[in-house]
Amino acid sequence: MVSDTRAQAEESLCASHLNEECGVFGIWAPDRDVARLTAFGLRALQHRGQESAGIAVGDGKTVLVRKDLGLVDAVFTDADLGALRGKVAVGHVRYGTAGSKSWEAAQPHLSTIDDTIIAVAHNGTLVNTDALRRELIDLGVFFRSNTDSEVAAKLIGYFTMQTHHLREGIRHTMEMIDGGYAMALVRENALYAFCDPNGIRPLVLGRLGHDDYVVASETCALDIVGAKYMRDIEPGEIVRISDDGLASERGVEPRPQARCIFENVYFSRPDSYEDGQSIYSMRYEMGRQLAREAPIDADMVFGVPDSGLPPAEGYAHELGLPYGEGLIKNRYIARTFIQPTQELRQLGVRLKLNALRDNVAGKRLVMIDDSIVRGTTSKQIVRMLKDAGAKEVHVRITSPEVKWPCFYGIDTGTQDQLISARMSEEEVCKYIGADSLHFLSVEGLIKSCPRGGWCCACFTGEYPVAIPEEFSQGRFLTGYRPHNLTKPPVGARMQIEEVIQEIHEEEQ
Repeated sequence: MVSDTRAQAEESLCASHLNEECGVFGIWAPDRDVARLTAFGLRALQHRGQESAGIAVGDGKTVLVRKDLGLVDAVFTDADLGALRGKVAVGHVRYGTAGSKSWEAAQPHLSTIDDTIIAVAHNGTLVNTDALRRELIDLGVFFRSNTDSEVAAKLIGYFTMQTHHLREGIRHTMEMIDGGYAMALVRENALYAFCDPNGIRPLVLGRLGHDDYVVASETCALDIVGAKYMRDIEPGEIVRISDDGLASERGVEPRPQARCIFENVYFSRPDSYEDGQSIYSMRYEMGRQLAREAPIDADMVFGVPDSGLPPAEGYAHELGLPYGEGLIKNRYIARTFIQPTQELRQLGVRLKLNALRDNVAGKRLVMIDDSIVRGTTSKQIVRMLKDAGAKEVHVRITSPEVKWPCFYGIDTGTQDQLISARMSEEEVCKYIGADSLHFLSVEGLIKSCPRGGWCCACFTGEYPVAIPEEFSQGRFLTGYRPHNLTKPPVGARMQIEEVIQEIHEEEQ
């Protein structure tokens, strides 16, 4: 009974934070243990998803898959990895934002093309798969889950059967799906990697030795297997790696770049790199910028582990204030799959975080955190600090107010979940019990990051990809209207049978 209580409490804690859908890893290395290397890569990406893990391996003849609910180390035994022998592999860790939390929803997803099996790992969310799923079912395609990722996998398989070329199947699928995605695909003898035309979700390419290659959601996964970063997979690009080497082609035309800026704020590990600049250094700069926008005199600055630590250092340095530890994190609490309960929310916070009484008692504190989503976690932490004797708690947030739901891979599907969409800054401050509260401005956040081309929709409501009515219905509060939507591409507005007809006409 105690374990169930703790599991529910931890899920409650996680529900108060932003979570991204998943992490993707792929490797082409014929003379290496690709399954074990993939498991290492997934461990580096474990922060991106804790609900399920999976690995698919191509051995030159077929594709073998092992996946299950749980963390990487719980899903894969040494015997499991030893049985997954091959030359190419993809792996996946999942936090579900679209579809059920079940074994069937775990990735990679399989699709059969005549006698060929493919396995697809996907990071992101697709916004137009409801209609595509219905069309595929009408065409006789069978589904095991209700995830958008499986729709993409089955669509690739269907188009490949029609064209007899996997790259054509991928290309036609990219033309029809819309949203944020970074995908890695494995067949028996090749690895493919491709991204949405806006580049919303990240995917990097690395070299392992002379002729081996790795793709991953973050550079930290390259580091753990000893691969060297080469470049990002470009928006709309298809990369193919096989015995013929590395080849690249344009899948769809790129659109204005709109990378998810929350990767820099929260999702990515601080030791990962974006455009040659470390996530750590960008978060440090966010703290410095926040200090310029919202300075305050205090006895100590500290960050909420882990993403709040680098900006707390930057904030303290900019103002010449003492930097220290205010909270201790229990790093042995893993995510669970039990729905959250309101009454256990406070216990959930205390299971993961505890105030360092000797450091906070009697002091005026500045607490740096990455975001306030629902407000419940911030409220409990402020109360915890004051119960430990803190004289004042001033909260500084290294992102702007999260007011709009995300449809591209973050688990804020409805606006009513977001406290800043319903309350002013002053009201949020009062709700969490802080002595003062300030959010980093959108301009300040962008200034803290390298080159432009960001998706800031969760702050501004300016969505780079249009959201179909049936997908967005009921997700916005009264008085909120999203704007600056880019019209879906022609392919995304076509029916599958129309595309098949065009394919057959081209063949003639």
